[in-house]
Amino acid sequence: MIIKDILNEELGNSLRMKDRYEQELSKLPVGSLAVRNIKGNKYAYRIYRDNGKFVAEYKGRLSEMSEQEIAKWRDVKKKRASYRSSLSQLKKEIAFLKRALRGKE
Repeated sequence: MIIKDILNEELGNSLRMKDRYEQELSKLPVGSLAVRNIKGNKYAYRIYRDNGKFVAEYKGRLSEMSEQEIAKWRDVKKKRASYRSSLSQLKKEIAFLKRALRGKE
């Protein structure tokens, strides 16, 4: 029964971590920055989906945007990828732990 207690504790920890990752993911701004080259000029757009519909919101010329804002969007994209990857691994771990706990004693 000690093993079952440990698995239950690990399942609880994993569920809490999953909730935390989902909260952090929801705090990030929606979409990512895309650059379009139109007639030799580069323009920045924030692209995202709204109710399944693709939306491209104009942000301005790339040359007029600050390096900090561009870096912010790169950072957001990396964080989102990291959270999604961790969330995917956690979901697999949770499924494994639930299967292990369901086994016969």
